[in-house]
Amino acid sequence: MEGEPAGAGARRDRRTVRWLVDGMNLIGSRPDRWWNDPDRAVRRLIGELDRYAAATGEDLTVVFDRQPPDVAPGAHGTIQVAFASRRGRNAADHEIVRMVAGDDAADAVRVVTSDRRLAERVRELGAGVTSVSSFRRRIDQVLGTDGS
Repeated sequence: MEGEPAGAGARRDRRTVRWLVDGMNLIGSRPDRWWNDPDRAVRRLIGELDRYAAATGEDLTVVFDRQPPDVAPGAHGTIQVAFASRRGRNAADHEIVRMVAGDDAADAVRVVTSDRRLAERVRELGAGVTSVSSFRRRIDQVLGTDGS
């Protein structure tokens, strides 16, 4: 719950939600010419998600298909950053499914994606799904950004 430290709420029905974000899907939701410099877009989203998680206290991990040369996996401020262990299109989707499947509390995980197939796969594993557009509105509201 908001205000609880990560990992708090051992009771199954009151467990803290853990966000697992499909990074490139979230980046691609806003046609701000990110494709001209995808590494910059990844760094910008990491910073934005860090500010969001710091403001809300939410447990958040973002997963990307590709790794910019100057960005390491692991903790980045208040969030975790992960990169797909394999290459190719939808590589992050497979990584997200692997992460949810390996989580003994998948019902506390909310995957942020607008990828229909990924949503189906993680729901089958017990995770919830939030659309990219809905999560983008949350970010903009918390950070006071206008979405441009």
